[in-house]
Amino acid sequence: MLATLAAIPILGILAILQSAIFSRMPILHGTADVILLVLIAWALQDRVKNIWIWTLLGGLIVSYLSALPSIVPMIGYFLAVGFAWWLRRRIWQAPILAMFLATFVGTLVSQGVTLFSLQLSDNPYPILQSLNLITLPSALLNLLLALPVYGIVTDLAKTLYPGEETE
Repeated sequence: MLATLAAIPILGILAILQSAIFSRMPILHGTADVILLVLIAWALQDRVKNIWIWTLLGGLIVSYLSALPSIVPMIGYFLAVGFAWWLRRRIWQAPILAMFLATFVGTLVSQGVTLFSLQLSDNPYPILQSLNLITLPSALLNLLLALPVYGIVTDLAKTLYPGEETE
């Protein structure tokens, strides 16, 4: 219960950081998505039981901050977190490798869902240009932040889920 309640202030602070700091540091037109990174890292933790609630809250917060239709960030986040959760079950001996792989694939999926929704809107963006200027730079930034985020989230999971240590 404590971990579920902790999601609200943690994701709220991350949303503030993402909109105030990380969105101001783009590479080309791509920016880091720290909420996505935290959700992926949270899904890769063995102790965590409430990843879907965190994903729902993260998607709702990003939906509120975004100009996209509300369902678009939620679909992207649920697909990315679902992939990370699946990876945790498959590559359980290499969580860092899973974090990098889930970050790359999750960024592509999340950005792909966004691009697809924009293609359906009145202002479609060129796909190749969007991939080169937004998606790949965002993936690079997310990969650069993946390791520190994973370390912080691992410590957070140990704090919120105190239990037996598995070494």
